[in-house]
Amino acid sequence: MRLGTRDLLTLADLSPREFARLVDDSLRLKRAHRRGAGRPLLRGRTLAMIFEKPSTRTRVSFEVGMGQLGGRAVVLPAGETQLSRGETPEDTARTLSRYADCIMARVYGHGTLERLAAGSSVPVINGLSDSSHPCQALADFVTMRERLGRIRGLRIAWIGDGSNVCNSVIQGAALAGSDVSVAAPRGMGPDPAVVREARKLVRVEMATAREAARGADVVATDTHSSMHDRGGARLRRLAPYRVDSALMRLAGEGAIFMHCLPATRGREVTAAVLDGPRSAVWDEAENRLHAQKALLVALLG
Repeated sequence: MRLGTRDLLTLADLSPREFARLVDDSLRLKRAHRRGAGRPLLRGRTLAMIFEKPSTRTRVSFEVGMGQLGGRAVVLPAGETQLSRGETPEDTARTLSRYADCIMARVYGHGTLERLAAGSSVPVINGLSDSSHPCQALADFVTMRERLGRIRGLRIAWIGDGSNVCNSVIQGAALAGSDVSVAAPRGMGPDPAVVREARKLVRVEMATAREAARGADVVATDTHSSMHDRGGARLRRLAPYRVDSALMRLAGEGAIFMHCLPATRGREVTAAVLDGPRSAVWDEAENRLHAQKALLVALLG
């Protein structure tokens, strides 16, 4: 499958059909890898990866994924490029487009991604920005499909900060046909524009943590210690939104817990939940690899 979009800056760049196909292709690539039947679908292709932020899962999954597909990845810490000396994102993208077949960037401001995409003649992928994390959400829905057997018609409870991941999960739910209940402190909810667009297709509601979790198929959260704000006031406001065993007992039978990681045990989630039988976080982390492989093939294959 080739995508109708050149770049993936948010999941809103995809159609419902493309999103569903990416989920299917991710699981197909995962099964092939486990059988030792993976194919070098991107032999000779190069991915340039720009990192303004620290990374574990994003860097390793993209780098390993390109290797498994027969290509290679070049890691570019932003502080070691001419971006740190004032070169514009547009000029950096114009240059990288002459060397690489695709650019992935993990940045602070979403505007940087938009400027990279404006200057690039090759696809640009959002590896994380302050407003969106589409690759994470794609892997999340791959995990839901794998663990629950479907993505349409799910009830997803988001507990805590209405973060960039929350925004992307809401966009993914709209594409998948699933409903989302968000429990967040006042003023810390998801982007109103994202909610407004998603409500054209599915139900997105604000709720208390208990209301959101009751009967949910998926209970998801994100770290309370944002890279942008680690202040005590933020943590105090988010403290009542911890996912614990009592909250999980309100969820539906067979419900799973998800967290994009890294997690702080005892803060946004208890160790009993994170390491418990309902936790899907390690499958979720593994699926970053296969979801990104499916995305790369769809953009470059």
